[in-house]
Amino acid sequence: MISYVILLEVYPVTYNKQPLGVAALASQKHYMSVYLFNIYADPESERWFKEAFRASGKKMDIGKSCVRFRKLDDLPIDPVGQVVSKTPVDALIALYERSRAGKSR
Repeated sequence: MISYVILLEVYPVTYNKQPLGVAALASQKHYMSVYLFNIYADPESERWFKEAFRASGKKMDIGKSCVRFRKLDDLPIDPVGQVVSKTPVDALIALYERSRAGKSR
């Protein structure tokens, strides 16, 4: 899996001591997946992304944070890039911290 992360030098206090994920690309046996962590943590980003995906006219196969596709032509690249850029590093860290609030470490 290829991952785009926030390095531990920037944000070291993750629950699992691993860098905080931003986006990732994985290849499974029958499909590929793009993981967009901001659409998992931010309902507004999720809503925006789903609307942009539908507007592309492509068939959407989406989980909570992953978008599955069989070939590159099945994935609307522009909305993927736009949704990643919609959440700056500081905002993604704030979303992460909100999601972890109240959970024991």
